[in-house]
Amino acid sequence: MSAPLTITAAGPAAADAPGRRDVRQSLERIAESVSRVILGKPEVVKLALTSLAARGHLLVEDVPGVGKTTLARALARSIGGTFRRIQFTSDLLPADILGVSVFVPETGRFEFRAGPIFANVVLADEINRTTPRTQSSLLEAMSEGRVSIDGQTFVLERPFMVVATQNPLEHFGTYPLPESQMDRFLLRIRIGYPDRTAERKVVTTRGGGDPLDELRPVVDLADVLAVQEAAERTHVDESLVEYCEQLVAETRQSPFLLLPVSTRGFQAWFRAAQAYALVSGRDYCVPDDFKDLALPALAHRVVAGGAATGESLGRAREEAERVLAELIERVPVPR
Repeated sequence: MSAPLTITAAGPAAADAPGRRDVRQSLERIAESVSRVILGKPEVVKLALTSLAARGHLLVEDVPGVGKTTLARALARSIGGTFRRIQFTSDLLPADILGVSVFVPETGRFEFRAGPIFANVVLADEINRTTPRTQSSLLEAMSEGRVSIDGQTFVLERPFMVVATQNPLEHFGTYPLPESQMDRFLLRIRIGYPDRTAERKVVTTRGGGDPLDELRPVVDLADVLAVQEAAERTHVDESLVEYCEQLVAETRQSPFLLLPVSTRGFQAWFRAAQAYALVSGRDYCVPDDFKDLALPALAHRVVAGGAATGESLGRAREEAERVLAELIERVPVPR
């Protein structure tokens, strides 16, 4: 992976380009704000910013207590806008997420009461603790930025981002996300335990207070939209496109993958690399942008052979990552 998070200009041309300075400053402010509560994890912060800049959704998968929810809340507080947290449980219903039409006797009509999905940042906390029926209620919102309820379509306000957290699949009372749901997440990341220095600081300096209470918005929604538009303009050389095409083709020819990378997965990898380059301070992609993001952007979209039972899902996921990592090393990177 790349070095710790730094956001610097690519050179004099990038620094002087109209609009580049404001976008770069916006990213720096967000990164600094989130890093105040996510200590010692610059790459995690960078990947979260990448998802935001690419108009994507983020799946944070790890054991309890490492800061999954804190990351989502810190990102939401830093960019302003509206934020809603949905605690996913086994009895949660689609209407609890999307909303419901309620009859109003005074008017004699049904009025729609919007659910928590109508927010700029939605935290889907422990998403794999609810049933597949409820999980699927997020599909349209995540892929099209809208929801359909009672024959009506409601467009969600932009920016719109779902940050979902989930515990490992082997934990009691969890439901594995179907492939169609996994495919809606731009990146899947893990936070991991902090190093000793960062963990000591968390334990000794924070006491009983919540550090998130001190965070305030450092950019507004217009700044976020400008960042997203800038990410789409990031240049990708034709040789890098060919490299991506070759790696995707390798996944489709591999006898060890039951489900290879789809066209949506290819597109997500491409968009993520553009955003990753922008977060790194460049208006062009380099090979490492694609290589660094291959596993976070693609591993959760492929399925290795042998995934048949709940007990084997964790091992099958590790096998998928192993196969994909081998393919990444096999495909030559353009120079």
